[in-house]
Amino acid sequence: MRSVVVHYKELALKGRNRPWFIQILVRNLRTALADLDVASVRSVMGRIEIDLGPRGSWDAVRERIRRVFGIANFSYAGRGPHDVPLLAAAILEDLGDREAASFRVSATRADKQLPFTSPQIEREVGGEIKLAKGWPVDLDRPALTIHLEMMPDHAFFFFGKEPGAGGLPTGTSGRVACLLSGGIDSPVAAYRMMRRGCSVLFIHFHSYPILSRVSQEKVREIAAILTKSQLRARLLLVPFGDLQQQVLLSVRPELRVVIYRRLMLRIAERLAREWRARALVTGEVIGQVASQTLENLTTIAEATTLQVLRPLVGMDKDEISAEAERIGTYPISIMPDQDCCQLFTPKHPATRARREEVLSAEQALPIDEMVNAALKVTTVEDFKYPVLKCPVATR
Repeated sequence: MRSVVVHYKELALKGRNRPWFIQILVRNLRTALADLDVASVRSVMGRIEIDLGPRGSWDAVRERIRRVFGIANFSYAGRGPHDVPLLAAAILEDLGDREAASFRVSATRADKQLPFTSPQIEREVGGEIKLAKGWPVDLDRPALTIHLEMMPDHAFFFFGKEPGAGGLPTGTSGRVACLLSGGIDSPVAAYRMMRRGCSVLFIHFHSYPILSRVSQEKVREIAAILTKSQLRARLLLVPFGDLQQQVLLSVRPELRVVIYRRLMLRIAERLAREWRARALVTGEVIGQVASQTLENLTTIAEATTLQVLRPLVGMDKDEISAEAERIGTYPISIMPDQDCCQLFTPKHPATRARREEVLSAEQALPIDEMVNAALKVTTVEDFKYPVLKCPVATR
């Protein structure tokens, strides 16, 4: 077996735009497999075929493919001719000494003009397998399913399907900017937007040198993990400690958290527009902390003219943590650190900050100057996958 057959599901519903979505998926697969021995990646009649080279490792290829968005499932496949005895012989050779309590053959035709039907192929190939192996046929709950996909000039066969990441190919839904902390929630929010085809810009606010660099190191590790799915990513590191000190001196304690968040959104909007992002993304959840009430979230979002997307807004902590474990960010997120959200935070933040009092409090601050000052000291780090090099500041 030297091929991988990739199937998509949601892309098949895209009508006249489907070829464009498939083209992006093929491009992303080529990028993800670029440093492996892969001879070709091409779209073939409703599926994508990946030909492995002589040194191509199925285990390495499988690990890469499972992270690529837009894939329903994929299989390590062999090829055979349409001739039933020869096709059955190729299947038997690949089965080797494998044993099964029962089996069935499941066939599909990519081209309905082929001079045979799918049930006909299932019966004839199944009969050859049963004769050679002696296995009973079970059409309802077989221990082994032999899948056949009849192409115009050959047949693919495989014995199982690997689940894909689902969603839409990265790069098909535009750009968004995610406020990425070192915590559990925001990496999951970023991942969810990636899965819907968005290219995500990461923006991290830190309080170095007032606090340590730990939060920045955590976010770099999280960005590297997320880049395995997005393939290319940009991380913007925004010093925020000086701005927090200005707020501390001018705003009464209970409003500070809301003012901090509004400042972050203003800065993030400017950075997002530079990158041509169309929306901001946060990991906020209604009621998860005292400041994340519906009233506060509404007041905070009014600081930006961009749409604010909150993919996790209705989830609970256990659900978010389980997803963080699945995507691999959880072990990093739970490492102790000091981030700007913990700096100068009052014991009793306002839970229902009114728009009028927030605007009044902001009048004591040089908002535009603060935003511009933060933009001037923001640094940029780029990440790539599969060739992950140490990110270098470029700004």
